[in-house]
Amino acid sequence: MKKCLVVVNSFKDGAAPLSAEICAFLEERGIAASVFSYDGSAAQREEVSVSFAGCSFVVTLGGDGTVLFACRGCAALGIPVFAINLGEFGFLANVQPGCWQKELDEFLGGHVLVSARSLVEAEVLRGGRTVLLSAGLNDIVIAGTTAMSLINLNVAYNHALLGPFKTNGIIVSTATGSTAYSAAAGGPIIEPSLDAMVLTPISSFSLSARPLVFGSQGEIAVTVLPSRSGMELTVDGQERFALETGDVIIMGVPSYKAQIVCATQEKFYASLQSKLNWSGGPRA
Repeated sequence: MKKCLVVVNSFKDGAAPLSAEICAFLEERGIAASVFSYDGSAAQREEVSVSFAGCSFVVTLGGDGTVLFACRGCAALGIPVFAINLGEFGFLANVQPGCWQKELDEFLGGHVLVSARSLVEAEVLRGGRTVLLSAGLNDIVIAGTTAMSLINLNVAYNHALLGPFKTNGIIVSTATGSTAYSAAAGGPIIEPSLDAMVLTPISSFSLSARPLVFGSQGEIAVTVLPSRSGMELTVDGQERFALETGDVIIMGVPSYKAQIVCATQEKFYASLQSKLNWSGGPRA
């Protein structure tokens, strides 16, 4: 371990002084540390590969959104992300602020689990030419640009037509992202170690439209049909791309995975119980 980048969410109270503590902690151990201030803006997308390249690992100080940002830049480079939770949910940011020294020491000593998580990748084809290639740790969402607008899509899996969809949108999530927007739209919660894609319609015009779970070897192909509303594709709720009628979006699971430190199965189920208020029974 020679170099670390500390990604600091500038909107989180206490993140800046904590980053100084972490940098001092790492430099005492001979690890060069630098700080990247993350404000959540799309303008920072261009800086991701430049900022993360050459790092041995990355530390994030923020919530799950900060982890998503870091993982999109780190996954293809094979860089692990050590995520300290300064947010609310903490499904991805598993390290609590009071425990970071102990868990970071264990990670540096090679004594903690690094969880490999699948992503979902989207390629947008326009007139047969690729105009966007992006991957998200949580999900790819195709939706109208105005609230409650119905859009028309043709959806197929491995060339098998699932039918035209008239809906407010669709979510294609990973197992990791199944606890996010997909769950809010009625999708199933998937064990995050599974290589799966979950297709969840958003307020479909047809009551027969139900969430579907697919394996990692296939492709979901979506064709944008004429609609009264404009449409856009969103990656992890952070990157946005305007779609046009006739665009074809091919989605699948890439070969590389995100590496998240300390994201244990025990912490995942503890988060389900505490964050989603799972009680186990009426008197629990």
